[in-house]
Amino acid sequence: MATCRFSSCMLSMIVLILSIHENPLHADDMLTANQPLSGDQKLISQDGKFAMGFFQPAAGGSSGKWYIGIWYNKIPVQTVVWVANRDTPIYDLASSNLTISADGNLVLLVKHLKIPVWSTNITNNTATNSTVAVLLDTGNLVIRQDSNTSNAIWQSFDHLTDTWLPGSKLSRNKVTGVTKHLISWKEPSDPAPGIFSLQMDPSGANQYTLLWNNSIEYWTSGNWTGDSFTGVPEMSPASAYPNSAYTFQFIDNDQEVSFMYNVTDDALLTRNVIDVSGQTQAWVWVDAAQAWVLYFSQPKSTCDVYGICGAYSKCSSNAVLSCTCLKGFSESPRNGNPGNQTAGCRRNVPLRCGHGDSAKVKNQDRFYMVSGVHLPDKAQGTDAANVHDCESACLNNCSCTAYHFNGTCLLWYNDMINLRHDIDGLMDNIFIRLAASELPDSRREKHWSIIGIIIVGLTVVSIGVAILYFLHVRRRIGHIYSGDGSMINFRYNDLQFITRNFTERLGAGSFGSVFKGIIPDTATVAVKRLEGLRQGEKEFRAEVSTIGKIHHKNLIRLLGFCCGGSKRLLVYEYMPNGSLDQHLFGKSNLTLSWSTRYQIAIGIAKGLAYLHEECRDCIIHCDIKPQNILLDESFVPKVADFGLSKLIGHDFSRVLTSMRGTLGYLAPEWLSGQAITSKADVFSYGMMLFEIISGKRNMERRASTSSSVEFFPLLVAEEIPKGGEVHRLFNNELAGEASPEELDRVCKVACWCIQNHPDCRPSMREIIQILEGLKPVETPPVPRYLKLLADGQE
Repeated sequence: MATCRFSSCMLSMIVLILSIHENPLHADDMLTANQPLSGDQKLISQDGKFAMGFFQPAAGGSSGKWYIGIWYNKIPVQTVVWVANRDTPIYDLASSNLTISADGNLVLLVKHLKIPVWSTNITNNTATNSTVAVLLDTGNLVIRQDSNTSNAIWQSFDHLTDTWLPGSKLSRNKVTGVTKHLISWKEPSDPAPGIFSLQMDPSGANQYTLLWNNSIEYWTSGNWTGDSFTGVPEMSPASAYPNSAYTFQFIDNDQEVSFMYNVTDDALLTRNVIDVSGQTQAWVWVDAAQAWVLYFSQPKSTCDVYGICGAYSKCSSNAVLSCTCLKGFSESPRNGNPGNQTAGCRRNVPLRCGHGDSAKVKNQDRFYMVSGVHLPDKAQGTDAANVHDCESACLNNCSCTAYHFNGTCLLWYNDMINLRHDIDGLMDNIFIRLAASELPDSRREKHWSIIGIIIVGLTVVSIGVAILYFLHVRRRIGHIYSGDGSMINFRYNDLQFITRNFTERLGAGSFGSVFKGIIPDTATVAVKRLEGLRQGEKEFRAEVSTIGKIHHKNLIRLLGFCCGGSKRLLVYEYMPNGSLDQHLFGKSNLTLSWSTRYQIAIGIAKGLAYLHEECRDCIIHCDIKPQNILLDESFVPKVADFGLSKLIGHDFSRVLTSMRGTLGYLAPEWLSGQAITSKADVFSYGMMLFEIISGKRNMERRASTSSSVEFFPLLVAEEIPKGGEVHRLFNNELAGEASPEELDRVCKVACWCIQNHPDCRPSMREIIQILEGLKPVETPPVPRYLKLLADGQE
């Protein structure tokens, strides 16, 4: 019995050894001509971050289609960053392999086919015998000579698909015209090239742009200014984005114009993608959530993506994109992909135009009105004295599908794309042409007389209503400052009225834009229109009611709210001196004195201490920065947006999305996956405190050279232990009026606030005691996190 068992084991070992010899497992990062890749084998980069092999898209794993790709190897979510044969999938995995051919090309072969399914198409390769393919730690697949590790004959970074990784670049060769650009997947389940692309501007402008069908531009980054793109405020020095782990490089010379970004922390997983939705999106992996978190996307509204809903469809975008076929149209076939809404809609009944006597045909096509929309593009103007002539002009052309008249006649021909629901209430309307059978109840002979009567009547009525409404709004909401302190439940129309339809924008903060509003004979207010808030109406009202009861002289006062349908707005008291960043960074003609800065620092601390310790539930602000500190007429600071963290909730994806562009104020625990406590606010307060006392951004370029930067918090932290020399880091005029004791005290507090571990940071209550001289403060160690941030800026 023992002999049988031994023989069986030996036989199994021999079979295993032979199978390994026939089908090596590729545990390394290199592929050679003698060692092809097949089956479930894969290359793995040296640090284990990336893998390469055969895969099926997660959204279409049952399709039977296989691709060669590169993906993140250490995370549980399939995230493919590059695809070789994206438009030529294979269906027989068992007979397929990836190998180095005799001419030195990397090729994908299927046994029964005579030519490769995919090839790198390298020409004039003189080192065919020693060619190898290596997967690098950056996610870049390079082909090179085995003996030459520095010279790539071919690399995947020169042939991007839909993902832009750190170290790869968008570029346009000025000599050859060749571009390195991104092209979206066709579907989440199909990596074939889609209709959206991201590339350097083909017109020659120093910007990158999003294109539909490689022809129509629908978003641009704005021109490069030397440190950022004008249309990407998250990158500008006025934000804290450059203080994060990102660095940027823009090149414009005789050979090329290119843009590249990089990260200074190898452990940070981040990627930019041109999504199937047509948006460019930036993602970061958060271990605590075990998910990718979106922190930047453009265009902000999905409906701003050209053609996202296809022809004859109306786009609406609140939290989720919605494409709705117009009356008389139904969804076009989508080839088993219901998520692909770019296919648009098609007519239920063909137009009669061109199918018989033209005089009769005119009476067989009619129009119906779609109101409350942004008009689609590609309209053509024509002469028409009135709306009747405009309709006739459309009926007389068989290609005309819609018209609009508002003093000028606009006509649309053939497919009509980019019709969007108007969230701003401008109420444009458009008349869509349909076969008469689609509108059986219309009465053409009465159409224009009725319309004329209605227009005259509505004009008279609207003038009267406007006057009455003005008086009604003044009376109904004029008691805000009557002294009763009650919260006002505004109507959306009220807020449109007092903000003049949201025309005077005060700024853009977390989760939305802020507009100035004037309540007649009463007060000036600030109206914040929230974006991307998914709370139900009942929960929103409950949270607003709680926040409205929080009163402190260093917290902005919430006066009222609006909650109707998808609309969520907050009404705050108006701060005449604006935000703190306007006074710190040169946007104001007034320079804040040292004593004012010091009192502002104490006031902010008192407001945060109230939120952290004196409210029934601890409220963590989550976005402390100079833009969120407002100043009243006496320069008393008031913390703004303190209730948004409560309204939004501490969900990782929503909070990090709201904080795009302010990563320089984020505590390390946001990205390391630790629990978020009130000490995260303390870290942000500390980073802001450096800016308050210095009057400049924490990271600024030295005057001696445009490429050299200084990181102010690190300079202070390294200077404190030397004793007595901190004042030399400040502006002479500012340091001259500062109390040496106060200067030393506030610098030490700032350094304690930004310690790497939350437990090492003081509470806001302790900070107040130290700043007011009631408690001593020891010399802090140099925060380790500062060095990581500073190293990322060199």
